[in-house]
Amino acid sequence: MSDNTEQLKDVKTAVEDEPECRLYVGNLDYRISESSVIKMFSSFGKIVSEDFLLHKHGPKCGEPRGYAFVQYSTKEEAQIAKSNMNGRLVFGRPIVVRLASEKATAEGTKTLGATSADAKQSSTSCSKLASLDKDAKIAAIRKKLKSLEGEGSSAKRPRLDTAKKT
Repeated sequence: MSDNTEQLKDVKTAVEDEPECRLYVGNLDYRISESSVIKMFSSFGKIVSEDFLLHKHGPKCGEPRGYAFVQYSTKEEAQIAKSNMNGRLVFGRPIVVRLASEKATAEGTKTLGATSADAKQSSTSCSKLASLDKDAKIAAIRKKLKSLEGEGSSAKRPRLDTAKKT
């Protein structure tokens, strides 16, 4: 192997080990091209890779899916791009930019420009709601089972004899 190939492999491995360098870019208008995404994000640092996803099958085959991934060479560049581009209007739509390793909050409860404390509080309240919702569902199921058990014991059902009398 040549030195250039080995260096390229080392850089690629180092970048792949850094998920904080990869950004998810969502809510893209379908008129945006791959080159437009690169132009929008190249001013924040060195873009190592970019994945612009297209539909592979069906009636929309070849059309953009509405999101992309942009990977920078450093975490700092990715953070700068995230803070500057998240919520920016592009073709009249606010784009969503977050680290690809971050999970989206439940049903978009995280507001644009929210601090990490806001996000933590939001996710905590979502988990409380989810557990309350779970407890309410369990209580409803128990109540339904009790009512069915009550109906079953009060109603006499005819017994089927296994042996016929002749």
